[in-house]
Amino acid sequence: MRIRSSALTAALAATALALTGCSGAGADDADAAGGPYRVLVTGGISGQGALAANAQTSVLAAKASADAVNRAGGVGGRQVEITVVDDAGDATTAVSTLREAIASGKKPDLFLNSGPSTITTATLPILAQNKILSFNIGPTEDSANSEKYPLNFDLASGPSENAETIARYVKDKGYQSVGIVHGSSAYGEVFGQAMEDALGGEGVSSTGSQEYDTAALDMTAQLQSLKTRGTQALVVDAYGAPLGYLLASLQRLDWNIPLVGNTSVAGTSLVSKAAPEGVLGTPATANLVMHVLSSTVYDANDTAVNTMVENMKAMGDIPSTLILADNYDALPLVVAAANKAGSSSDPEALAEALENQDVLDSAETAFSPSYHFTADSHASKPGDEAYKFVPPSPLLNGQYGNPSA
Repeated sequence: MRIRSSALTAALAATALALTGCSGAGADDADAAGGPYRVLVTGGISGQGALAANAQTSVLAAKASADAVNRAGGVGGRQVEITVVDDAGDATTAVSTLREAIASGKKPDLFLNSGPSTITTATLPILAQNKILSFNIGPTEDSANSEKYPLNFDLASGPSENAETIARYVKDKGYQSVGIVHGSSAYGEVFGQAMEDALGGEGVSSTGSQEYDTAALDMTAQLQSLKTRGTQALVVDAYGAPLGYLLASLQRLDWNIPLVGNTSVAGTSLVSKAAPEGVLGTPATANLVMHVLSSTVYDANDTAVNTMVENMKAMGDIPSTLILADNYDALPLVVAAANKAGSSSDPEALAEALENQDVLDSAETAFSPSYHFTADSHASKPGDEAYKFVPPSPLLNGQYGNPSA
């Protein structure tokens, strides 16, 4: 669904979560006057299936974080004001929403998206042109390029880092001939190449990388090609409905092979629900493990993550996995950067502060245990210790592996 420009102003007003009073001043004036720290969040809330649930979780994380930051004093003393707009997962709508906000005289201090990567590709040039700080959860090939996009920081791990972690995992498991199947999305295409490179770097043979059209209902041909090459394990990139079609294609081939799903797989609700809504407990997922950030797995002793979950629950039900709760960490990172820069209104000074490891270590983040932005790269790079490989299970509060689920 696309919202026409004439309706966007009303949509912005109607969906705004005013966590403090509004001000008509620009970002610089608002800072001096103690006005709100404006955050614009877009997400495919009215999208279909996994897209909607994941967008809702992403937005919920941003709201919960804003509430926690405001209770602690705000960003540089400014209370956070979040405006949420439904982009329906459509890049054109996201761009229109962003342009409307800029033209309204209330340019956001910070922009957060809720994915997918097509939104990132469409909005980053506008954000750069208008010098707006942004955090991104839909990495693309160049979204972490600090030279091209100096004010953007990728909260989610990029395709290369995810691929490298998976390559080390399959090597440790003893798989020597590994195939890759990925979607035709911007992320999927980059991930497919990154996975081949990562396998080579670990000395693991690749039996090929097969791409499928994300609108396809059958991936049998791609899978058959990999099967005939002696593939011992299969790395899978699939998000939403395509995952169901891919698993069904594997069943048709009667191919019982170890499957390693990337974070797109882990973010698809099919794997956490029993039939008929999902595939949990069926032969289709018997050989599947998923690459997830550690916060997506329940740990009774992880105080920071458990506090994040409680803050999110206080704002509403968590409809999907926490793999899409990246935006919870955006505001704590900005708070730490503002403390270092001495200003919350200078995006370039904030960006420079976010390239300082001491600043990153001081941020009270929870979604990821660490961030390692540098002047050369704005990729998150939390390291292998930040990830786990888990089988599908029922979700409770967005997490796998909770015995109470």
